[in-house]
Amino acid sequence: MHAKRWLFLVHRWLGVVVCAFFAMWFVSGVVMMYVGYPKLTEAERLQHLPPLDASVPLLGPRRALDAAGIAGPLRELRLTAASGGRAVYLAVPAREADAGRRRVPPGSGTVVIDAETGAVPSDVDRARVLASAQAYAGAGVALDYRGAIGEDAFTHSRGLDAHRPLHLVDLGDAEATRLYISGKTGEVVRDAPRAERLWNYAGAWIHWLYPLRGTALDLYWADIVNWLSIVGIAVTLTGTVMGVMRWRFRRTYKSGSHSPYQGFMMRWHHITGLLFALVTLTWIFSGLMSMNPWRVFDSGAPALRTEAMNGGPLVVAAGDATPAALLAATGNGVRELRWVRVAGQTLVLASTGNGRPMVRDAQSARPHTPGPEVLRAAVARLLPDAIERIDVLTAYDSHYYTREPHTMTGGTDKPLPVWRVVFADAHATWLHVDPHTGAVIGRSDEMRRLSRWLFAMLHSWDWLPLLDHRPVWDVLLVALSLGGALLSLTGVVIGWRRLGRKLRASVRKTPPAPPRSAARSRRPA
Repeated sequence: MHAKRWLFLVHRWLGVVVCAFFAMWFVSGVVMMYVGYPKLTEAERLQHLPPLDASVPLLGPRRALDAAGIAGPLRELRLTAASGGRAVYLAVPAREADAGRRRVPPGSGTVVIDAETGAVPSDVDRARVLASAQAYAGAGVALDYRGAIGEDAFTHSRGLDAHRPLHLVDLGDAEATRLYISGKTGEVVRDAPRAERLWNYAGAWIHWLYPLRGTALDLYWADIVNWLSIVGIAVTLTGTVMGVMRWRFRRTYKSGSHSPYQGFMMRWHHITGLLFALVTLTWIFSGLMSMNPWRVFDSGAPALRTEAMNGGPLVVAAGDATPAALLAATGNGVRELRWVRVAGQTLVLASTGNGRPMVRDAQSARPHTPGPEVLRAAVARLLPDAIERIDVLTAYDSHYYTREPHTMTGGTDKPLPVWRVVFADAHATWLHVDPHTGAVIGRSDEMRRLSRWLFAMLHSWDWLPLLDHRPVWDVLLVALSLGGALLSLTGVVIGWRRLGRKLRASVRKTPPAPPRSAARSRRPA
């Protein structure tokens, strides 16, 4: 068969399959520009926590850990009124064996300790769930407990796996918010207002093909998305070649048109294909890149030597400042105290939910800022290779920037100023370090930066000149999305009309079945 004929057939029949997905992706992508998949951002979490009360006698961190039987080093330690509406320590031992007499909840890794008594609750029951929900919602808001689930349409995120089962509580607030509460720690781990839930069925839930999640196809979800994208790329490329071949640029057909097609749908499919083929190809390809298909962006870079940077694991000492001393040193409105290890020193980060956390020395409760030279020496221990340079960023750039909280890459803290530490290693590693807290905010290497361009730039148009000049970004993306949707919908109509004609022709060619009496008369004696 002639190559051109094969080109037409591939585009025609693959297009019947994927054009409906194209249209769905374009429309749902516009919804996702303004309504994201439900998440609980760090700012939201802190703002809904009750402030810690300095007048309540709370155990010091060492006494609370001893009462819970946790003797070894820690990965994390927080004090907050996040579980059951009471102040609790949330401790993550460095190793499960370090939990001592108290067994770490399976999969969670977090031990919840009552900060007043040192008791470790045995489980997360209905009363504790409702108390957590009431503390989050505020007094006077009605609660409706809906039971426990493993996973639903708004909790497919793998980051929630350590908290399953999840308890559902619907709030009687103006937004009809649904709360998801950890079955391991009793914390609120996700909120989803009703409008967000409803819009998601036309947005992220369908865009990411989440109807396949939680079904028999769940194991094949990533492969299905990958191969649909690859087929979509093939359809777009073949259609583009065909469209250019059939378009007469210098002269017209007998009809006076540059397109040979006379029917409305075929002509507009041809025209919109030429106009929006490039953006369609770009978005499908970048959507495939978002999946990191077959781990193409995994560089194999070694893990950071975090313990070497910090000068050892987090260990809380008996002489460390009490919560009362820390709260007195930080003032009112503190919602969480977090103990961290930075550059050989134990610090406490006091978060109010507004702005950056206050940094205090864990023993003296005095304000503390890591010294530049001390922090540089600590960061240098993260990798065996030398530091090439440190850039101090006072404004966002193409690799360190922020997006709206509802977006896929938004909702994380991106403070300024920040250090960009460039290492002279084989993977061209960059680290972003907060000089205020000493925390490593992010890591990138050559492959991750390539992913940033092939996914975030091409798919979401994360380009600062556009992002800084809204609504130019909005108008451009909505217009191109509508053009892509028109291209796809005309393809859907054309494909189904042709498929219908084929099916009707097949039915006409099939000989009718003989009457039953005639069939019996032809049977051999």
